[in-house]
Amino acid sequence: MGMKGKVALGAVVGVVVIGVVSANAGNNGDGGTSGGTDKGSSASAEREAGGKKGTRNAKDTGKAEVAEKKAAVAGDGDFQVGSDIKPGTYRTTGNSDGMCYWERAKDASGEMDSLLANDNVTGTSYVTVKATDKLFKSSGCNDWEAVGKKAQGSPAARIPGDGGMFAVGADIAPGTYKSTGNTDDSCYWERAKDAGHSVESILANDNVNGTAVVRISASDAYFKTNGCKDWKKTG
Repeated sequence: MGMKGKVALGAVVGVVVIGVVSANAGNNGDGGTSGGTDKGSSASAEREAGGKKGTRNAKDTGKAEVAEKKAAVAGDGDFQVGSDIKPGTYRTTGNSDGMCYWERAKDASGEMDSLLANDNVTGTSYVTVKATDKLFKSSGCNDWEAVGKKAQGSPAARIPGDGGMFAVGADIAPGTYKSTGNTDDSCYWERAKDAGHSVESILANDNVNGTAVVRISASDAYFKTNGCKDWKKTG
């Protein structure tokens, strides 16, 4: 839990990136495998899967549950990439107190120089663990589930303002969104091209006081929102 004092290296809440980052930058971030997401990890996809559960026989359902358990990563612990955790994109949900901390590291030294990316999470987070990473750390988080590369589900047109990170096309629909009533500059939003969480992952971001309007493109991979009033799709 002491690791929570480290400063996030990538998309730091309260820091605005000026300009648009080139899509060719970012070798420290995602390996480009997270542009979609989730074989059923989004809320909408989970609802869709739940509606079909009754059509599966018990044998198929049992196999699916075993496969899901094997793919899960505990919310607390240090995991060696390749043995404890496979490279890929993972998702954690329901973190309500901002105490969830995760970290991708290039070695197990515990030094600041070993950090590749990290974040403190409220709500939902996605992170892509690369084959070149050596260690993934998670502290105070709900368990992580592995997600697929292709977006599925019925994406929502409203976004919880403090909900965390959402997959575009699976969790939320692309389009123009508005958040009103933000009063203290604590509202932060971010459009991202992947779940690597490096600075190069960020397409655009802002800290908002008052009304915020953002256009989420269908080519965006993720949208992150913290400390904002809820977002409503306007176009």
